[in-house]
Amino acid sequence: MESTAIALVAAVVGVTGTLLAPVLAQRSGARAQQAEFERQQQATHAQWQREQRQAEFAMRRACYIETNAAFRHYRMQVMNHLWNVHRNDVTEAGSERLEASRHAHHVAFAEAQMIASPAVLAQLDDMSRALSEGYRRTKCLEEGNPDDGDTLEVIQEYLHWIWERWKETRAVMRADLGVPNSPIAQPSTGVQ
Repeated sequence: MESTAIALVAAVVGVTGTLLAPVLAQRSGARAQQAEFERQQQATHAQWQREQRQAEFAMRRACYIETNAAFRHYRMQVMNHLWNVHRNDVTEAGSERLEASRHAHHVAFAEAQMIASPAVLAQLDDMSRALSEGYRRTKCLEEGNPDDGDTLEVIQEYLHWIWERWKETRAVMRADLGVPNSPIAQPSTGVQ
């Protein structure tokens, strides 16, 4: 009887194993598929994050280039206008060039306000105020109502001071972009 019981138990275990094998294999396969799906999702998300960082970096870089160009052009137009005022040779075309460069500077600065890092934005705020002051002083001289002590030389020195300060601003932008050999410590750009 014992051998019959053992045979019966062996048969039950064999049949149970045969019946459960596909279920267990399916569950194991499902777990493996879920793990693979999660790995793919993580890889896709990591790739998306890298692409986002690269796109943000490219946008910030383009913004800084545009801001740098607009600032330089506007400052140069203020200086040209100052010389034209001094020579009593202000023309409508010259005034239009000055206003166009001023407008381009405002547009570039507005974009930078939405994109720039806090360190760069602080520098740009200071520079924008300084350049606006140089423009105002030049226009007052043109109108014959200069600030006390303002002459061509004084305003020219002020515009030169702005240029020296711009070098600091440019260095902060370069450091923010992680440009090698920037004179300011370089933050992480997040681009891999």
